[in-house]
Amino acid sequence: MALLGANGTGKTRLVRRVLAALAGDDPAIRAAASLRVGYSDQALSQLDHFATPWDAVKRSSDLSDQQARTQLATAGVAIDTQQAPLSRLSGGQRARLAMLLLRLAAPNFYLLDEPTNHLDIDGQDMLENEIVEHGAGCLMVSHDRAFVRAVATRIWVIRDARLVEVDDPEPVMARLMG
Repeated sequence: MALLGANGTGKTRLVRRVLAALAGDDPAIRAAASLRVGYSDQALSQLDHFATPWDAVKRSSDLSDQQARTQLATAGVAIDTQQAPLSRLSGGQRARLAMLLLRLAAPNFYLLDEPTNHLDIDGQDMLENEIVEHGAGCLMVSHDRAFVRAVATRIWVIRDARLVEVDDPEPVMARLMG
């Protein structure tokens, strides 16, 4: 599902509330034991817990050292920056690292807030393919028309403080971008 709406309408707040509910912060909501949530926000805050790209991959997986190096290189993090502080990575590299961590977590439900903001075309294609091929559920906030068209099967719009389902995202996107 794609969640659309003008800036300031509460899209990010809704995603955060869903994340909190799934994490058990709301006793009225229970998630299935098999649920594996993959979350990424606009600021890529999931990277804040790690010192280096190497640290991120090794603490987030059981990959061997060689596999970790290969995965990082495939994500666009060169060998010489794999053990450098995350602050040395470009926005695109940080986004690709965040998407790599999502992939390693093997979620069956994605919560994504503007996941394509810092991704290049190849990174966007990888994320699209991953979501579609794995058949995982997804609630995403995005202003990227191509990404929404490629991934979303349902469109929700926040309009006048209400959540409304629409059949076609194009008029909404045109209004938001216009």
